Amino acid sequence: MSNKKKLIKRSEQEKKNTWAIEDLYASDDMWQKEYNQINQMLPKALEYQGRLGKSAELLYGFLQLSDEISKLLERVYVYANQKYHEDTNNPIYQDLSNKANALAVQVNSALSFATPEILSIPEETISQFRIDKADLKLYNFYINDILRQKPHILSGEMEELLADAGEMADGPSNIYSMFNNADIRFPEIKDEEGDDVQITHGRYIRLLESEDRRVRKDAFQGLYKTYNGFRNTLAASFSSNVKQEVFFAKARKYSSTLEKALDGGNIPVDVYTNLISAVHDNMDLMYRYVKLRKKLLGLEELHMYDMYAPLVSDVKMEVPFEEAKKIVAKGLEALGEDYAKVLKEGYDNRWIDVYENENKRSGAYSWGAYGTHPYVLLNYNDTLDNVFTLAHEMGHAIHSYYSDETQPYVYAGYRIFVAEVASTCNESLLIDYMLKNTKDKKEKAYLINHFLVKFKGTLFRQTMFAEFEMITHRMVEQGESLTADNLCKIYHDLNKLYFGDDVVIDSEIDMEWARIPHFYNAFYVYQYATGYSAAIALSRRILNEGKPAVDDYINFLSSGSSDYPIELLKKAGVDMSTKEPVNQALKLFSELLDQMEELMEE
Repeated sequence: MSNKKKLIKRSEQEKKNTWAIEDLYASDDMWQKEYNQINQMLPKALEYQGRLGKSAELLYGFLQLSDEISKLLERVYVYANQKYHEDTNNPIYQDLSNKANALAVQVNSALSFATPEILSIPEETISQFRIDKADLKLYNFYINDILRQKPHILSGEMEELLADAGEMADGPSNIYSMFNNADIRFPEIKDEEGDDVQITHGRYIRLLESEDRRVRKDAFQGLYKTYNGFRNTLAASFSSNVKQEVFFAKARKYSSTLEKALDGGNIPVDVYTNLISAVHDNMDLMYRYVKLRKKLLGLEELHMYDMYAPLVSDVKMEVPFEEAKKIVAKGLEALGEDYAKVLKEGYDNRWIDVYENENKRSGAYSWGAYGTHPYVLLNYNDTLDNVFTLAHEMGHAIHSYYSDETQPYVYAGYRIFVAEVASTCNESLLIDYMLKNTKDKKEKAYLINHFLVKFKGTLFRQTMFAEFEMITHRMVEQGESLTADNLCKIYHDLNKLYFGDDVVIDSEIDMEWARIPHFYNAFYVYQYATGYSAAIALSRRILNEGKPAVDDYINFLSSGSSDYPIELLKKAGVDMSTKEPVNQALKLFSELLDQMEELMEE
């Protein structure tokens, strides 16, 4: 296929396949105008310093101005970075991205006086302010959340110092991003037809899904040999990032980086450790899956590069993007007419940047700025997995759409903990639709396997990632160093624990930690697993109960950060403070294994 050959340049992309970034700014000049406007507004915000406790009017005036500055900054930041992600080798947008990142640090520093100053206001004074100025009720939850975090807020001078350190703290992440997206080059291998194809981030999983084992092995070894050539540099980058996390956790008087990372959303640490514990308790299910995979592939030895190989060899599901849009729309009909209308709006108005091009950021995400529709970045490659990625990212986008439409700016953004629920609920509904609408046994087996692979990749694999993060952060907290050798050993041992004895843990997989960008956003990935578990529960309720469940779910999508994530999910019908949702999800995994075994024996 032509899309396996040389990547096209960004300028060669058809407009219909690119996101409508002009809806954010019609030109770079307009971006510059608002960039300058933020710089002009900052001195006005600083005029409030030392005065927030003097009157309700002053406190409200500052909070309103702070929101306006943050709204503009969000627009400036998103545009600069999305343009950079279109082509990470473009010097114009490298510069704009750097300027936006620096401005974000500058704004955070300038506004950093606010939180400690609000904390210094006696609570009875704040109560009186709320009586004096009814408009302040808008900020009740915001102010109460600040008061909750009082033990971890420092003096105004120290807060400013930490904010100023933010740009340096971003160094490891920025270096890794530049290396992983712009500088690293993987080798060419021969594809199934004997043609040269270069390994890229976007093509890698597709190559691992090849029916030709030689292609899978060559892609696997080629990718990790490249990372291994930079093992010490990548270990230094990873270690530096963990060290800056430890520094900020200590500075803010947290007992650990994990506690600090979870406290922003008021997530109990038990939620994290319960997830790992629940998965450990059910590891036999993964071993059972691996054993089934080995049997169905007919291999004497199952290797790590065989974990994505198709188990149903004579079913080929190549799905062009236009067809994928239709399948996703049908799969999400259970969410009602209003949801379908928003999905169509996204399809018809270029919310999505569809295909890979030279130096485009790898992976997929949804992003955007308040006041403008959300955006989705894809690197679409005609696979079934990409169909689910479309459903996943549109789940994020429509979550943002509902929250932005319903909530004031201060509560429009939602916590990461709930973000993965909306995206994964879409995937769960989609697979249910596809399984119900196929009569062909082999196609059904193919789809069940896809769902099993999703479970493996999301619930088991992301929990393994989460455990890797917990181990490595604890090591640094206890004064131990992180080297390429011990990072690889930790990662190797975790693969052995999570995949069991029926798969060969190839030495190349020991370097996989080096290709996971999310590790530079500490304790992020566990939320894929918790979100997946919550999504399974919510999707089953939607399918079983219909409109009442849909209404609760849309209300959840519209809630933004107007309450804490655990509470928002409880209102939607899921209690993530217990192991129950994880156990429910793993029960479904077991049932799917039963179905797969039955189908393959017929």
